[in-house]
Amino acid sequence: MVGWRVAVLCLWVSCGSAAGQLEYSVLEETERGVAVGSVSADLGLSAAALSLRNFRFLSSHREPYFGVDLASGALVVLEPADRERLCETKAVCVLTYELVLEDPLELHTMRVHVVDTNDNSPFFPAGDVQLHIPEFLMPGARFTLPNAQDADEGSNGVLSYSLSPSQHFRLIMGSRVDGSEYPELLLEKALDREQRATHQLVLSARDGGQPARSGDARVTIIVVDTNNNAPVFERTVYRAKVAETAPNGTVLLRVQASDPDEGSNGEIRYSLSNSTRAALRHHFHVHPRTGEVRVAASLGPPETLLEAYIEARDEGTFGLASTVKLLVEVTDVNDHAPEVNLLTLSSSVSEDAAPGTVIALLSLRDEDLGPNGKVVCSMSSGGPFKLKASFDNYYSLLTDGLLDREQVSEYQVLITASDGGSTPLSTRRTLTVSVADVNDNSPSFAQPQQELFVAENNGPGASLGRVFAQDPDLGKNGLVFYELLDIISERQTASSLVAVESTSGAITAKTSFDFEQLRGFHFQVEARDGGIPPRSATVTVSLFVVDKNDNAPVILFPVPRNGSVPVEIVPRSARSGHLVTKVVAEDADSGSNAWLSYHISQASDSSLFRISANMGELRTSRLILPSDAVKQRVVVMVRDQGEPTLSSSVTLGVLLSNSAPQVLPDFEDTWETGGHLSTQNLYLVIALACISFLYLGCLLFFLCIKVNQSPVCCSQRRCRSPEELRYGRKMASSPCMASATVDVTTVERLSQTYLYQASLGLGSDNNSLLLRGEYSAADPRNLATGVGLNLPISCIHIRNRKGDHINVNATVSKVLEI
Repeated sequence: MVGWRVAVLCLWVSCGSAAGQLEYSVLEETERGVAVGSVSADLGLSAAALSLRNFRFLSSHREPYFGVDLASGALVVLEPADRERLCETKAVCVLTYELVLEDPLELHTMRVHVVDTNDNSPFFPAGDVQLHIPEFLMPGARFTLPNAQDADEGSNGVLSYSLSPSQHFRLIMGSRVDGSEYPELLLEKALDREQRATHQLVLSARDGGQPARSGDARVTIIVVDTNNNAPVFERTVYRAKVAETAPNGTVLLRVQASDPDEGSNGEIRYSLSNSTRAALRHHFHVHPRTGEVRVAASLGPPETLLEAYIEARDEGTFGLASTVKLLVEVTDVNDHAPEVNLLTLSSSVSEDAAPGTVIALLSLRDEDLGPNGKVVCSMSSGGPFKLKASFDNYYSLLTDGLLDREQVSEYQVLITASDGGSTPLSTRRTLTVSVADVNDNSPSFAQPQQELFVAENNGPGASLGRVFAQDPDLGKNGLVFYELLDIISERQTASSLVAVESTSGAITAKTSFDFEQLRGFHFQVEARDGGIPPRSATVTVSLFVVDKNDNAPVILFPVPRNGSVPVEIVPRSARSGHLVTKVVAEDADSGSNAWLSYHISQASDSSLFRISANMGELRTSRLILPSDAVKQRVVVMVRDQGEPTLSSSVTLGVLLSNSAPQVLPDFEDTWETGGHLSTQNLYLVIALACISFLYLGCLLFFLCIKVNQSPVCCSQRRCRSPEELRYGRKMASSPCMASATVDVTTVERLSQTYLYQASLGLGSDNNSLLLRGEYSAADPRNLATGVGLNLPISCIHIRNRKGDHINVNATVSKVLEI
């Protein structure tokens, strides 16, 4: 398959005058992977040069029908191309692509011609053809046949027609003004329906492709019979008698006609002829097949002779008909009920109409004669009306009292007319009397006062509610309009605060309300109807502003000054429950929005302080331990009970000191609060504590044994030099020396806190206290007094200094009594 397709490909490259343009041809429906031509060779390049020069293949088509194989440089088919789908009826089908090369930049145009193949067969869009030809047509008659269509182009789409052999017909080609041809069927021999009723032919269309394709359509010719005989009735006149009360469907008689033709030409249908008067056509019904004549409506007054005409028509193509006369005599029966005719009727009666106002004028009639035609009239209604006889068979309907539309807006008056026959017949007619409205009612509100509520901070235009007044009147008299009465309220006009929609009574806010500034106000709304003169009523509306939690608590005490943290001093001897301070706050909101609760959100030591949730009193929750830091920070959060909850917080500095310092310490240092211990961490802490206690116990036990085994050493007081401390002379080898570690917390300035770890060594004649810590350059002068020990400055030696802090080893001598 691939071989013969490649063999028929036509390849050429346009050069010279068409520089930069490549052209290829490929048959439609060529399979994927077939090489159309060598793009690299046509461009004068090698296949490897395409990749080196960043070759790009640009296409504007949705589907990639073709592509360039960079390995071989060939143009290959990616998707089979259907020429009929791409170009439809165009004579030439060309796909254009752009080829781009870089280094140097070159742009080439490539055109691919999709060549048509004979892949579509001719077909007849109309399908099979059916022709009805009367048998009386003479030879030479022509009948147009449908054209076939072929989607292919060129010789593949050129069609030729042929017809199956027939002794009555042959195929000829007709021409149109534009030169196109179409097939025609020519009648060569007259048809005879009695010999052959139908003829079956086959119309074939063949294209000019190689190999050729064809399509067929079946042509069915039905010979139509000729109708040459009219139906004939059995009688010339038909007569019947019927009572005037004969019900519908009563059979009067049956007419009969015959037609010697066959088939539809001999089938007869009966109907009333157009010669029958239009007024009588609806009185009778003739069955189209059987010819039965039935009563279809009342036949009219007695002693009349009705004349109708019945037509019999066959069902031939050119139907032939005959007509016969029907005479119907109507006999008298007392079957007419009185007729009530309304001559005049007022569309509506005003509710303020005076008694005796004429509403309607009636006339009565009965087509019967004698006593059967004498009519009496009566009335029944639930309203103030009466019936008055004017003159012969005429009556007037009058008002007989006052009307009120708001109570009854419409009355149904039943008029009954009865004749004087032995079996009286009567007629009833209902008259609708509408009461016209008068503006006799004022608008009314359900309550003289109305309360509305709106949450504060509403947006301008927010709906606050509506007022509604009812007016039982109709139309303009009951159409209520609302108006805001601009009455001074709370030193402001109502129109500056609210607006009232005139037709619906909807009340909207013109401004945003603040509960803390305006908690409510009153205004009046007037409801006025559209009557003349208008009537009105007013309602007093009380608008209450509902508080929202839009104000966070404001902390009144303690208040930071100049951006510093307020500081409270607590003696280190304070007991549990000692009052540190009281946080005072207020909330501008009301209700639950202003209910405040106090909480400790952060603290340097969460176990040291507690706060009263309702009173805001900050107290110590336990005794102050020597290990507690001098500076403590507590963040107290004040939270309201609104929704959503709003809160404020204040940071307090607590100084654990027995005396007030001259300079307050700096509490602006960053700190972290400890989180809650998880269960696993708690177990780890307990385990580490137990192991530490066991280790310390063992260590103390061995120290006690060492002390008990060593002789009592008494020595005189002296200070060791830093070199001895540094290298541990004598202290490391002396059997009379033991060591311990003491944590000392000292404050040199209240703005900073220092923690020192001291090593205490016991010698033969002195006690040495070794202090290690970090402090500023000025600290050594006050170190002894800051620790609370009587140390000479000469015993403090600076070991190392880093930046603003100094690392020192200090030897402190103090007389111990052993």
